[in-house]
Amino acid sequence: MSRHAVAAAFLLFTLLAASCNSSHKSPAAAPAPGPAPAATAFSLEPSDWQLVELAGATIVRNSAPTLSFFEPGKVAGNGSCNRFTGSVTINAHDLKFAPLASTMMACPDPQVGQQESTYLKALQSATRYEWHDPYLLIFSDGFDKPLQFTRVRTPTQ
Repeated sequence: MSRHAVAAAFLLFTLLAASCNSSHKSPAAAPAPGPAPAATAFSLEPSDWQLVELAGATIVRNSAPTLSFFEPGKVAGNGSCNRFTGSVTINAHDLKFAPLASTMMACPDPQVGQQESTYLKALQSATRYEWHDPYLLIFSDGFDKPLQFTRVRTPTQ
């Protein structure tokens, strides 16, 4: 075999070997997709919420009822006029608030005072929650519709 034939054979072999190691993969050679990553579990702790609907009723204008799950087993918030704090037990989607302590300032607007009373009563009779992005729904005994909250974003969230 002549030197040119050997050089051509060597070049052909080198090109074939290089093409086998290329990063280009045919569609048939692509691996089958694996299972989808597991969904991140929703957790109430820690989170902050703004009440947007009180058991089917709209919120009184310029009031700001809130609920904060600031550490495991602890809640706080604004009833509409007064601040409250207390304990909560969460088990899967069940939740139960222990008696809530509240400041006792008089509400200047009777509608806001009634809203606060209803809100705190609903929290005290809460039985379970559901997450329907973007809403947190808290269901309470004695109320036909749930409390509806939206998440409040803080600068660290």
